[in-house]
Amino acid sequence: MRVVVFGYHDVGCACLRGLLDIGQEVPLVVTHADDPGETIWFGSVRELAASRGVPVMTPADANASDLVEAIRALRPDAFLSCYFRQILGPALLAIPPRGAYNMHGSLLPKFRGRAPVNWVLVKGETVTGVTLHHMTEKPDRGDIVGQRAVPITDEDTALTLHGKCAAAAGDLIREVWPRIEEGTAPRIPQDPAQASYFGRRRPEDGRIDWSLSARECFNLVRAVTHPYPGAFTTAGDRKLFVWKAKLLPEEPSRPKPAAAATAPVRSGGEAGIAADRREPGRVVLAAIGPEAARTSPQPERRDERIDGGTDWTSGAGGPCGRPGGGNGEASAGSAALREAQQAPTRPGAITSVLDGTGFMVRTGSGFLLVERAQFEGHEERSADRLVRSGGLHVGQRLGP
Repeated sequence: MRVVVFGYHDVGCACLRGLLDIGQEVPLVVTHADDPGETIWFGSVRELAASRGVPVMTPADANASDLVEAIRALRPDAFLSCYFRQILGPALLAIPPRGAYNMHGSLLPKFRGRAPVNWVLVKGETVTGVTLHHMTEKPDRGDIVGQRAVPITDEDTALTLHGKCAAAAGDLIREVWPRIEEGTAPRIPQDPAQASYFGRRRPEDGRIDWSLSARECFNLVRAVTHPYPGAFTTAGDRKLFVWKAKLLPEEPSRPKPAAAATAPVRSGGEAGIAADRREPGRVVLAAIGPEAARTSPQPERRDERIDGGTDWTSGAGGPCGRPGGGNGEASAGSAALREAQQAPTRPGAITSVLDGTGFMVRTGSGFLLVERAQFEGHEERSADRLVRSGGLHVGQRLGP
């Protein structure tokens, strides 16, 4: 068969290679000129075609009338579109007598639309795949010819999943295209009731919502990490990118405070960082100054207020820990202590540091270990170094 290919990206390379491997004739490849403003981390369809002696065109508009007529003159039997970034119009789709086919990066009818590999990770899917289907005027809705599933593991990022899907796409072409040539390929209508659609992702969609579960935050990080713009949060007025994270079902147990067990590394006014000698590699928030109650839990005590009310606190020191310190003084002190005690458990709070590994952040459900991070305009580094260098501190709350 004579097949005109409209392709781009790694999937475009895999599909073109698959067609050529099984002896299909490709009289023309239509692809895109690389955008100088885009980071090109994927394979070049243009270079692959040129290396195989296949003519290449990179039009600004694939539906331009002169290009349509040029393709018509080639008398192709079929079209194959694979990660091509323009919708083929009715004039083009009417040309090939054996049909026009598209390779989509999901198991249709789920995840129609843009960026399916990123979206399946954001949404926490455990399996995705690729679908070869007939092209219609409305994208991603034509009858299915074949599919190949791809499992998703917790180790996958958008980059690794793209690689898996590209390999699956090439294999699917080798498997199914001979049946298209023979006229025995199936046509399975899509079930609209099972369909879902997702649009183009923007860099601002990478903002982390710490009130979501640790799993949801983790999924966002791996869906948009390198080579994509990255998941991000804020630390005060600074933008902080999170490039790598790990799921933890619960926070590691904190060592009990003991004067001889910690050696202060950095003083920070209310509190500082200390290395824990009993757990090598772990850093904890050490009490330095009047806020010792934040990290040195004491037996729960009951503070009587002047107005006759009661206030339950854990840990004492200073006015909020002394009964009868004056109504305004006791109330303000108790409120401040409660604020300090609650801060590490609020979503977005940095609760602890694992030296050489990263820092823990409390989410709406569970904890996320941030392993690689970067302040905007600075170099990426191990997340624990951002704490040890003073850029972040335990107890700090990330996000708005």
